[in-house]
Amino acid sequence: MNHHEISQQLCLQLGDNSLILAQRLGEWCGHGPVLEQDIALTNIALDLLGQTRMYYSYSAQLEGAGKTDDDLAFFRDAHQFKNVLLVEQKNGNWADTIARQFFFDQWHVLYIAALCTSSDNSLREIAEKAIKEVTYHQRFSSDWILRLGDGTPESHQKMQAAIDQIWPYTGELFIPSAVDLAAAAAGIAPDLADLEAVWMEKVRSVIQEATLSVPENTYMQRGGKTGVHTEQLGYLLAEMQYLQRAYPGNQW
Repeated sequence: MNHHEISQQLCLQLGDNSLILAQRLGEWCGHGPVLEQDIALTNIALDLLGQTRMYYSYSAQLEGAGKTDDDLAFFRDAHQFKNVLLVEQKNGNWADTIARQFFFDQWHVLYIAALCTSSDNSLREIAEKAIKEVTYHQRFSSDWILRLGDGTPESHQKMQAAIDQIWPYTGELFIPSAVDLAAAAAGIAPDLADLEAVWMEKVRSVIQEATLSVPENTYMQRGGKTGVHTEQLGYLLAEMQYLQRAYPGNQW
């Protein structure tokens, strides 16, 4: 792959992560435990959607096939999405959503910070716009890990159960796809191996402060980056894509 092809495919991968997580968070709208947190998750979802549009628009531009960001979001099937399995997992209860968000945010802020030095000017500009947002996301989810973990016996139990359940999906964040490897070699994106130790240190620090524990010796799920997903993604896309597929080109 040349540099344009690498950046185009990497943008799809990154945009898919942001879009699918945004869709999951959007499901909380009107259902949050309190109004403030309901609005907070909606705002995080909107941040991620804004990042998605930037990634998809740049990817479509590089592909040069006349597609738009809407085409990439609404007219691809599940096997064409390259998001990690972590972000497509169901919301569950509040602790489940926070655990999923926390692990992704800790990775995301490291990745975006590294992307600010990308050899691709457009990707670097996207990262520079996103860094403040993802830093807030990281702070939000970390604070909730602490509040729930070091809260009541019930909140502690639920937070630990959520961490244990979602942990097997975190390893894929650092399992490189062919695009990840090519992007790192070209200086377009960071080497995921360089981020893993820092991520683990930050994750352990917050979890231990919350009087919780990190699961050990767990098999890590993979497949999302190569288009092999859980059935949950199919249901999510069916809901998200229905209107555009039923009425192509429809506008409000």
